[in-house]
Formats: sequence, structure tokens, C-alpha cells
Amino acid sequence: MKNVLYTVQKNQQLTDSVYHMELAGDTSAITAPGQFINIKLDSLYLRRPISVYDCRDGMVSIIYKVVGKGTQLMSRLPVETKLDCLTGLGNGFDTSVSGENPVVIGGGVGVPPMYYLAKKMIAEGKSVTAILGFNTANEIFAAEEFSAIGAKTILATADGSVGVKGFVTDALQGLDYSYFYACGPEPMLKALYNNTRTSGQLSFEERMGCGFGACMGCSCKTKYGNKRICKDGPVLVKEEIIW
Repeated sequence: MKNVLYTVQKNQQLTDSVYHMELAGDTSAITAPGQFINIKLDSLYLRRPISVYDCRDGMVSIIYKVVGKGTQLMSRLPVETKLDCLTGLGNGFDTSVSGENPVVIGGGVGVPPMYYLAKKMIAEGKSVTAILGFNTANEIFAAEEFSAIGAKTILATADGSVGVKGFVTDALQGLDYSYFYACGPEPMLKALYNNTRTSGQLSFEERMGCGFGACMGCSCKTKYGNKRICKDGPVLVKEEIIW
């Protein structure tokens, strides 16, 4: 973990409620896809945790959805705004166990961390399939970016307006994969837990106080004892999860 003062380079609206922000600054603490940054905003006591969408030397990208006061404030931040961030938080995904043809699965605002993960595994020489789930066509974002880095990209929409009609579990049926990685709402993660034939890693969302394990506010039970989603997670291995 590192405290970094980032500078907003871009804050672009992608859909009605989803934004893409690029931040310039020290990225050395970000060592694995699936980690997150915790952003301090003026007038708000608690920081806002946001997953890393992409990271390269000196630049970190996030994609976030406006769902409350904090993200509403973020959507209005102009270029050159300075943001106090805790960076390199969470354990992230382990790509060493992925096998040769892993699948990454993102639902809604669970899509962003899967991009950085897919990018890393493709750089490792693996054949990556990305399943991206949305409610309807006008909510889709980042699909072209997944294809551009070489991921076989499959879209699923609940209303059938684009791609597979249904949920990410429907798009997964019949797919040959060596391991799975997933991020999204808890009902989606539970459905994947019950409908995947391999081991996998699931990234969970939880309300966080500090973001680095001190307050114990995001503690959850696993088969191997209590874990803190912000520090011991947000990524849990399928076999340790208790629903």
C-alpha cells in the first residue's frame, strides 16, 4: 500500500452512468490485476474504493459507475484535479494457476478489473476468453478494448439486445476453459460458483471503512477462518467461499 497524490488526466463519460478516469502518478504499489485504489474526496469522511481497470508506468485507469454521492462527485472532477489515493490495495488475482485457456467473467461494473487481468494473461502467452454481462445494449462498455488486446470476447445481455440472451452463466455453457476468474454482483458470483466445472477466483464487493484491514469492517467468514475483503481479498478462491 502507498499513499499517492494522483492528477486527473481524463474523466470521460462512457454510458449514462459509467465513467472512465485516467490518473497520472506513482503506480509502483499496483502489483496485480484485481487490486484497487481508495480515493479521498472533499467533504466525505470515507474514501471510495475503485478497482483498477488498467495500469502502466505512471498512469492508472479506473472505470466507475455513478451510484451515490461519492461517485457523483467523482464524475464532476475536471482535468488536473489532485486526488489523495491509497493505492495497491487488496490481494489481486493469481495468474500462475490459470492454465492455458482461462476465461475472465465480468458483470456490469465488475467488468473493469477483468481487462487488466486479461491483458496480463495474454502477455503471458495464454489464450483468454472474456465474457462480459450487461442488462441491455446501451449499458455496454469496454467490449472493443477486450477484443483489441486479443481476448475472444463474448457479450451477454439479459434482454438479448446484443450477444447471448441471458446471463454470463448462459454464455459459459459449452465453453472449453482451464480456469475462471470473475467479478460482479454477488448473485452472479454465486451462480458461477454453482455452474463452473473448474476452480476459480472470485472478486467480491463489500462496504469498506479503511480499505487496508485496520477497522475489520469488511470481515467475512471463509472455510479457512475470517478474512478481510479489503486486505485478504477482494479475491477469494472458489473452494474457500461460504455462501
